[in-house]
Amino acid sequence: MRTVGHYLKNTDLYLLLLAIMCSCYSLALVYSTTYSAGSLMRFKVQLGAVLLGIVCFIIVSVVDLEGMARYWGVFYVLNILLQLTLLTPLGYSEGGNHSWLRFGGIGIQPAEIGKVIFICTFAAHLASRFDCLNHWRTLIPLGFHVLIMIGLIVYTSDDVGMTLAYFAIATIMLFAAGLSLKWFAGGLVLGVAAVPFIWRALKGYQITRILVLFDPSIDPSIAWQTQQSKIALGAGQLSGQGFLQGSQVQYGMLPERSTDFIFSSAGEEFGFIGCSLILALLCLLILRLFYVSYTGATTFSTLVAAGIAGMFLFQTFENIFMCLGMFPVVGLTLPLFSYGGSSVVTMYTALGLAAGVRMREKPSWLQR
Repeated sequence: MRTVGHYLKNTDLYLLLLAIMCSCYSLALVYSTTYSAGSLMRFKVQLGAVLLGIVCFIIVSVVDLEGMARYWGVFYVLNILLQLTLLTPLGYSEGGNHSWLRFGGIGIQPAEIGKVIFICTFAAHLASRFDCLNHWRTLIPLGFHVLIMIGLIVYTSDDVGMTLAYFAIATIMLFAAGLSLKWFAGGLVLGVAAVPFIWRALKGYQITRILVLFDPSIDPSIAWQTQQSKIALGAGQLSGQGFLQGSQVQYGMLPERSTDFIFSSAGEEFGFIGCSLILALLCLLILRLFYVSYTGATTFSTLVAAGIAGMFLFQTFENIFMCLGMFPVVGLTLPLFSYGGSSVVTMYTALGLAAGVRMREKPSWLQR
């Protein structure tokens, strides 16, 4: 009992409680979006993932990450091997991307799990070169650290949405580490210059997903997803049509209503109030993560928490903008809300890492 009390006193209960609140809301949404199909399978999977995620949160929060940071190169190689498993017979395609491993009835997304490993390895790499971060000789290997993972994801799964998440995480971690703004400006210039080459490298359906944002008539079948999402959001108005009462949700008119467009499902059944609650919970969680980063005891732990905050920040606003028709449909989940075992367990594990950082925060007299 003393051990449990000590853990509850020192861990970040705010992170855990906010995550559980998000998951309770998510379970209600997943139940509603699958209610008309007459099956509770997705609800049961989501509930199991939440329970497993809480266990992972507790276990990971007491792990000594500082000791593991010395072996970041080994974990980086293991992450590469994890992504390469998609090229084995276990890999399969779903939703247009070859992003999943199938073990019987269980599907696992390696790139989703790999995000947490990437945050830790990149944080350790940054911390090891912190004193000379703004030197070009330091930035080249750091750039390869990111580009190898992004290139590997494109090669194995062709998942552009996931590569954007990795890039956003790395950018926020570099900013938190103190990279000079001149390097960000230079990167922006190079990024703009590379747009024509990136455009040519995109596949036809990926280009179409971007173009339909400006002209839905280019491909009505692709634009239909976003249109149905906006219809569902508009139909909810202030307080929504009611739990299990959303016409788009219950009659199957809203595509991927328990995964990519779960925010739209909430909008139809719970209205603007329900959407605002999702935003409030996730914003509080993100702000707490940035606070944990600020109070980290070491450079490494600070950067880990910043990377986790960046992951939640990017995926939250990318998914919501996608539902609003302001971003292409790329299949990234809404953290802790969208249906998906890999995603839910990954998010809880990441929050457990942040809670571990909080347990080893720097003294208050240094937090200035």
